[in-house]
Amino acid sequence: MTKIRFAVDERAYRVTLDAPPHNILDIELLGELKQALGKVRNDRHLLIIDAAGEKAFSAGASVQDHVGDRVALMLANFHDCFRILSRLELVTVALVRGAALGGGCELAMACDFVLASDRARFSQPEISLGVFPPVAAWQLSHQLPPRKGLELLLSGESIGAAVAAELGMVNVVFPMADFENSAAAWLERLTRHSASSLRLARKAFRMAQADDFDKRLSQVERLYLDELMATTDANEGLAAFLEKRPPVWLNR
Repeated sequence: MTKIRFAVDERAYRVTLDAPPHNILDIELLGELKQALGKVRNDRHLLIIDAAGEKAFSAGASVQDHVGDRVALMLANFHDCFRILSRLELVTVALVRGAALGGGCELAMACDFVLASDRARFSQPEISLGVFPPVAAWQLSHQLPPRKGLELLLSGESIGAAVAAELGMVNVVFPMADFENSAAAWLERLTRHSASSLRLARKAFRMAQADDFDKRLSQVERLYLDELMATTDANEGLAAFLEKRPPVWLNR
């Protein structure tokens, strides 16, 4: 793997996005991420998802992979990663130092816990390209107050770590200068307990939520591919981004 680093110790698996400075989730990286997540077993306390560099956790999925016959493959690889994450029993944690945009924000929110630096920012800017984020459509409706989730989905605006914490997207915010030590100390609150007990307590919590993520994601995926990508404006927005020009919306 060239864009993902995979490591394991006695307490945690660590998967690191390693394509700085933006850690773009292109088809190659997503394939490697899927491969790395497939190696994770329910025999440790944690799965930590990290990212190289301080500028961005991930600036999101590759726009180039949203066009033509690449979009179906990109979406399949992307959503497979979330399905793997949703089926894991060990605790998952995202370490977000910089920007988590689009797919990067979705990846962070897919984890049980999000630890952020005071420089982190979060957004779902897809609407500015004439598209929407399928996974975030589910996440924002379940993890945030509905009106705030819909606001983030439809406005595409970016929020800082402090606001994200107020909304419940982030568990805790640490100063960037002490992020590593502070995050390690926070995680020790979990790893000092029994790994099997953590997994079963998490399983009980998820059972009580009784979500239907796989079913809903499949429905939203079809909406994205069959309806959204058949619109003029979705293709115009993506083309305008790649051509570095303002989009011309026809509202259809």
